[in-house]
Amino acid sequence: MTAFTLAAAQSISIAGDVPANIERHLAFMRTAAEQGVQLLVFPELSLTGYEPSLAAELAIAPEDKVLTPLREMARELRLTAVVGMPIRVTPEAGVLIGALVLGADGSLAVYTKQHLHAGEEAVFVAGHGGAALEWGDERIALAVCADFSHASHPRAAARAGATVYAAGVLISEGGYATDSALLQDYAAEHGLLVLMANHGGPSGGWACAGRSAIWAADGSLLAAVPGVGDALLIARRAGRGWASRVMAL
Repeated sequence: MTAFTLAAAQSISIAGDVPANIERHLAFMRTAAEQGVQLLVFPELSLTGYEPSLAAELAIAPEDKVLTPLREMARELRLTAVVGMPIRVTPEAGVLIGALVLGADGSLAVYTKQHLHAGEEAVFVAGHGGAALEWGDERIALAVCADFSHASHPRAAARAGATVYAAGVLISEGGYATDSALLQDYAAEHGLLVLMANHGGPSGGWACAGRSAIWAADGSLLAAVPGVGDALLIARRAGRGWASRVMAL
């Protein structure tokens, strides 16, 4: 069996330009597949950028045909991609911050951000999370940004048997030290591989820090993107540990 390989896609989103962002996601997916990646995680709201003022206008149903190119590519490449998008479950429902799981088998699953940042409640409603993903012996719990600021979130994932905690985020320069320390602590406390996929450029008025990172189950840093810009951060299961590397795009 091929060693399980996952990656963070540190991408730069164009504000509100879903077609352009889809094209960039497709390029990331192709490159990731060439590197043997099976699960690719994008930042929070990666398909629109973190743009609360545009979210209501851009929100889609999870099954919307706008995602067809991404779903077809995932199936063609045998790659599962987790992409960020504002969604509505029904036309009348509030807007959720979604992480859509586009399966290598053509399936679609939805994770919705459970914990909102202060101020997000003016635009978004809190979601209900979603099921963990499974690859052989690996069980991958998803998170979106502020979810991980609540210690109960990774704790519940670990208690449910997760081996990996994968978060799509928007972390600014000012918040990076605190947030990365939290994620590192969770890795050590719960014995999880922790992957963080951050925006690689400005979004929604925030100067995003980039520096997507992966921490081992003992809390040690396996690898991190050195700064901003487009990059892939790849981790491959190697025996009981992980081998990781950074690839600039």
